[in-house]
Amino acid sequence: MREIKCGLLGKTLGHSRSPEIHRRLGDYPYRLYEMPETEVPAFLRSGEWTGLNVTIPYKKTVVPFLDELSPVADRIGSVNTIVRRTDGSLYGDNTDVYGFEAMVRRAGFELKGEKTLVLGSGGASAAVQEALRRLGADPVVVISRSGPFHYGNLHLQADATYLVNTTPVGMYPETDARPLDLAALPGLRGVLDLIYRPLETKLLKQAGELGIPGCNGLYMLVAQAWKSAEQFLGEKIPEERVETIYREMSKA
Repeated sequence: MREIKCGLLGKTLGHSRSPEIHRRLGDYPYRLYEMPETEVPAFLRSGEWTGLNVTIPYKKTVVPFLDELSPVADRIGSVNTIVRRTDGSLYGDNTDVYGFEAMVRRAGFELKGEKTLVLGSGGASAAVQEALRRLGADPVVVISRSGPFHYGNLHLQADATYLVNTTPVGMYPETDARPLDLAALPGLRGVLDLIYRPLETKLLKQAGELGIPGCNGLYMLVAQAWKSAEQFLGEKIPEERVETIYREMSKA
C-alpha cells in the first residue's frame, strides 16, 4: 500500500488551521509547504507528496502544470486539491465550490434570485462564483480593484442583498483592516467572509453592529478539507465529521 503524504501549498501559511483539520479527518502526515511562486513548478514535479491542498495565491498558478482537471476545476480555472496518481500524473480538483455551498446552507441563506457581490477576483472568487451560479444567485457582481465594478463605484450596488468576501483583507495578522464600509450597502441581508482567522473579522463585526447576519469561513474550510481528504485517501469519510470538527474548532 502506498504511503500517504499530504500538505498545503501556499505563499504564507503561518495562519493555517488545515493541519489540525486533516489530523481529525485521517491518520496521515499533513505538512505546510510555504514557498515563493518560482519554486512551485519544481515542487509539483517532485515525488515527495501524494496529495495537496492549494491556497492563496497559487490556486490558478498550479493549473498549467497538471495533467488532468475535474470538470469544475477546468470550468473555473482554479484548483485547491491535487492528487498524485499511482502513475505519477497530477489530477486537479476544486473542493472549495462544495465547501462554499455547505457554508451557505449552514448559514441558512437563500440566495436564489438575489443580487450578490463577490469581493476579489482570485482563485477563491472563481470557486465562489461557480457555487453562486449553482445556488441561483442572480446577478452575481464581482468587485475588484481594477475591474469595471470596483470600490470607487459601490454606489451602483446599493441594492445588493448578499456580500461575499474572498479577499485576504482582515486576515491575521492584519486584523484591523476591512475591505469596505458596509454602510454603503444598505440592502444587505447577509455577509459571508471566507476568512477564518480571526473568526470575527472587522467586516463581520460591523455586520453584527448593523444587525446583518454573517458567518466566517471556518465551516467552508472544514467542508472542503473533508472532500479533499476523501480524494487523498481514496475512501469515504462520514460527512457528519464536518459538523463535529467545526464545532470543536470553533470552541478552541
